[in-house]
Amino acid sequence: MQILINHIIQQLEENLDGKPWVGPSYKRVLSGINENNAFKRPLPELHSVAEIISHLNTWLKEALLKIKTRQGSLTDESEENWYSNEKLMEKGWTSLLHEFQTNMTEFIEILKTKEDRFLKEEYYDTDFKGNYPYSFVINGMLHHNIYHLGQLGIIIKYLNRH
Repeated sequence: MQILINHIIQQLEENLDGKPWVGPSYKRVLSGINENNAFKRPLPELHSVAEIISHLNTWLKEALLKIKTRQGSLTDESEENWYSNEKLMEKGWTSLLHEFQTNMTEFIEILKTKEDRFLKEEYYDTDFKGNYPYSFVINGMLHHNIYHLGQLGIIIKYLNRH
């Protein structure tokens, strides 16, 4: 049975390129971002769009690793958690955005292969230092994506004002 999994997939897809109730999707929010503004921090205390997308990529890859191997490898203190704009500029905005789209697609596709009972199976979480049901990381990724979608909206509003 895939009732819960399908509900999570629907929410992930809605936030990626649908019409989520909370506001614009990632596709819409990121449509005006390019090499010229992706790496700008509108205020010193705000991240750039590129930093947020890179951060999302890191945790999407980590979630995929947990699903595939039953354990993760990163913690909040890991360098990959927040790369600097300088390092991200070497990669380029187009590459970061493509990686985000690829990671999201892979995350959704792997969930499509799972049954609801998978959500109760456990994996070892290196960040939280313990065994947790997969529902923890999968719902956590959904929440994480929504949180940063809102954050991107604020960052882009500031970028467009200056």
